[in-house]
Amino acid sequence: MAGYGLYAMLAAFGVLVGVGASFSGLGGGFLIVPLLLFMKYEAQQAVGTSFMAILVISFSAIIAHNKLSNVDYVAGIMLGIGGIIGAQIGPRLLEGVSTASFKKIFAGILVGLAAYLFFQK
Repeated sequence: MAGYGLYAMLAAFGVLVGVGASFSGLGGGFLIVPLLLFMKYEAQQAVGTSFMAILVISFSAIIAHNKLSNVDYVAGIMLGIGGIIGAQIGPRLLEGVSTASFKKIFAGILVGLAAYLFFQK
């Protein structure tokens, strides 16, 4: 029964991530990965699990954004083609990084991005 409670909590968190991801375009990983790390997932499994969730969330978000005519399909496909290549490199790089180091790297990226957005004119 405890498993169902955990799944319900994850689904509820998924609602929040879905709103945040479809609102910001950041994909949700910036929220999902820290949650999974907090839940004691190893970095590699947190990232992989996050991508599974992002796949589902992204599919729903593209439907909603398409209804509002907010999708440039050519640009999205071209970015996706490049992303396919990068997506094959990233997991191999991550395999050599400890969870402790990953947390520091991930936090640094989030802080850097936040500072950039905050101070951007």
